[in-house]
Amino acid sequence: CLQALELLRKLLGEEHPHVAQSLSNLAELYRSQGRYQEAEPLCLQALELRKKLLGEEHPHVTESLNNLAELYRSQGRYQEAEPLCLQALELRKKLLGDEHPYVASSLNNLAFLYKFQGKYSEAELLFLQAFEIFRSRLGFEHPSTQKVRKNFVDCLQSAVAAGQKDRLSNHPITQQLLAQIVSE
Repeated sequence: CLQALELLRKLLGEEHPHVAQSLSNLAELYRSQGRYQEAEPLCLQALELRKKLLGEEHPHVTESLNNLAELYRSQGRYQEAEPLCLQALELRKKLLGDEHPYVASSLNNLAFLYKFQGKYSEAELLFLQAFEIFRSRLGFEHPSTQKVRKNFVDCLQSAVAAGQKDRLSNHPITQQLLAQIVSE
């Protein structure tokens, strides 16, 4: 990744969308390795470069917002992650419509953040929305649908373990999954 970034900078210059993507890729690699101090400036550079080159309201900007939020969530910096998740979600809704799979991805990311904060009822509603979008757009068996379902089940298990089952909704999908969890 680092060599690719250096080569792109040499061939295309410092200010090119491919350089921003390479910055983003390298930041994600560092984040996945727990190298947060190295990842953060790369995430910020990618975000700023995308805003400058593509404009404030571009789908690649939402990707950078999500990546930075995920980096902060990975570090337990929830207060910094939440506004980025919300901004990415609202921008994706505006650009792509409420039922787009990328909107579902942003809903999942925000729900995941809320789950980590113990905000299970808020997370539940977002997971339900994300699940419904993925299921209707991509089908039940699609990996994205299954990923959200797994995240949702994990959230419900955490809520039950935390004694917050009574705070969850009576939505049929929630109740079906809770019944499966309790019977295991």
